[in-house]
Amino acid sequence: MARNKHPEVTVNRILDTALKLFLKKGYEETTIQDIVDHLGDLSKGAIYHHFRSKEEIISAVTNRMVQQQPLNQITEDHSLTGLQKLKKVFVVSLSNSEQRQLYRSASAVMKNPKFLSEQLNEYITVQAPQLQKMIREGVEDGSIASNPSKELSEVVILLFNVWLNPGLFAADKEQFTNKFFFLKRLLDHLGVPVIDQEISDAFKDFCDGVFA
Repeated sequence: MARNKHPEVTVNRILDTALKLFLKKGYEETTIQDIVDHLGDLSKGAIYHHFRSKEEIISAVTNRMVQQQPLNQITEDHSLTGLQKLKKVFVVSLSNSEQRQLYRSASAVMKNPKFLSEQLNEYITVQAPQLQKMIREGVEDGSIASNPSKELSEVVILLFNVWLNPGLFAADKEQFTNKFFFLKRLLDHLGVPVIDQEISDAFKDFCDGVFA
């Protein structure tokens, strides 16, 4: 079978199909059988060969979204200052329409302890070090006036991805907007003035999508 010869192709097909269904029907309403039916040529057993549960599938879907963001490409763009790199990362994240829809359709699973634990590990072990590198570059080129510490990068990534995640903490549009601008004031105070008009506009579009 194809999954034995090219397992990565099968995995990506499962994730592509699952994402489409999660966004169309909602995570809770989508079943493994729905994924099987839409794939057409795989059995439940073939899916369970790669994923033990629907929770594992959405975890893989979410991680792939993060990995597909051009973070490494931004990090290695030597034409940008450290602050410009940070801004670009924020804009790319806020402009991800699929991620925005997933927050709306799968808010319950976002709060699942196992799922959240996996996401937190990804933020701290993968994303925070990349953020720290950008902050350090910003300090060196003069665009950021802050200490490029491990703690600062971890706090920023957790505030942005967890505290400001509408799938984790219920808030109306006004409360969510207040949190965003509090984060702006905090980052300005810490010497990381990353939230400018472009990011504010991207946030407004993100907000409109989440609270539509």
